[in-house]
Amino acid sequence: MGKSERAIFAGGCFWCLEPFFETLLGVLEVMPGYIGGNEEKPTYEEVSSGITGHREAVQIVFDPSKVTYGQLLHIFWRQIDPTDPDGQFVDRGPQYKTAIFYLNNQQKYLAESSKKRLEQSGKFKKPIVTDIIRASRFYVAEDYHHHYHQTCSLRYKYYREYSGRDQYLRKIWEKNGC
Repeated sequence: MGKSERAIFAGGCFWCLEPFFETLLGVLEVMPGYIGGNEEKPTYEEVSSGITGHREAVQIVFDPSKVTYGQLLHIFWRQIDPTDPDGQFVDRGPQYKTAIFYLNNQQKYLAESSKKRLEQSGKFKKPIVTDIIRASRFYVAEDYHHHYHQTCSLRYKYYREYSGRDQYLRKIWEKNGC
């Protein structure tokens, strides 16, 4: 294996982002956590209350010789509603807003370029409001959040179904093509 890199994406509930990245060849690890606020070592309860300034996010460690940052961006955009300024689906508040947290100038350039392509694609009637922000310290979430789709699969499936996320994603990407 060559040198690994990291990517950090906020897409609402971090449980919902994990599975799609974990299955990609070249992804070595996906960690749920918190980023963007000023509180040190925030807890889930603090972040979910909206008082810390942090967002729920996933940090992806990947082998760039097997999967590119651009491919990760492609997957990310297809897991969120990039037009929602107030959160994602049933999760409301700034802690659930979407963002791409870049770690270097190359990631910033690729994130901005992919956002611009999505804006120009005509897939969305409303503006793309996903933030592109320089990454600050990432705090790994509590253990019980890791691989939630596997450890609490029934609750996870219920959440996915009733949050409206899956229905929205099917409508946008199946109707309009990928």
